[in-house]
Amino acid sequence: MTKIKLIVAYDGTNYVGWQYQPNGMSVQQRLEQALHQLTGIIHTVYSSGRTDSGVHARGMVCHLITERDLPLSAWREGVNRFLPDDIAVRHVEKVDDQFHARFSARGKRYRYTILRDLVRSPLDCKTSWQVKKPLDLEKMKIAAQYFLGQHDFSAFRTSGCSAGTTNREIYSIDFSENGSLLHIDVCGNGFLRNMIRMMVGTLVQIGRGKRPVEVIQKLLEDAKSAPSPLTAPAQGLCLMEVWFEH
Repeated sequence: MTKIKLIVAYDGTNYVGWQYQPNGMSVQQRLEQALHQLTGIIHTVYSSGRTDSGVHARGMVCHLITERDLPLSAWREGVNRFLPDDIAVRHVEKVDDQFHARFSARGKRYRYTILRDLVRSPLDCKTSWQVKKPLDLEKMKIAAQYFLGQHDFSAFRTSGCSAGTTNREIYSIDFSENGSLLHIDVCGNGFLRNMIRMMVGTLVQIGRGKRPVEVIQKLLEDAKSAPSPLTAPAQGLCLMEVWFEH
């Protein structure tokens, strides 16, 4: 038996998320179907986490255990042959028995993209959140510093979150601009359901002048100290990378 690690990219627009759901096609389901078409064997794919409906990925890490002895190129090119254009296996490697895509992961980087423009962009509409009103970027950067470190993020999760603990550590939050696009990169040891989208939603409210900079500190200290954060739309979020101990 061999354990294979895959890095998968996908446009989440047409999927109900990574994980199997009763209401539509998931990325995991589509990937497992392609593996079955390639090998004739039903494989279960274990991922480093979940992404919600409409969320994208450039670096979703997953693994499978197989009895098939195929060249690594076959696991990539062969699987991609049976996948639709909006999903692709980008990298394949053999890993030892101790590796687990979820439990071996030590951190993740997500990127949220905001389109700051009065006019919609047909080329960016599936991968960004259009915000028409001006944003005070300096205020947003100051406010983002409150997220750094280890905190109770119970104010920044939606109902249905099944996490055993709401404590998470944020390593960094970086802002970068590319014309009208604003990218917010968040690195941490793990994230609650919709956590980043609610973090970004709060930052945008601060940038619009609708909430004070200090509201983030208050929400982290007491989840009921202020109205619930705004949840940014799913299409602006992308899982960029997952890293592991070497």
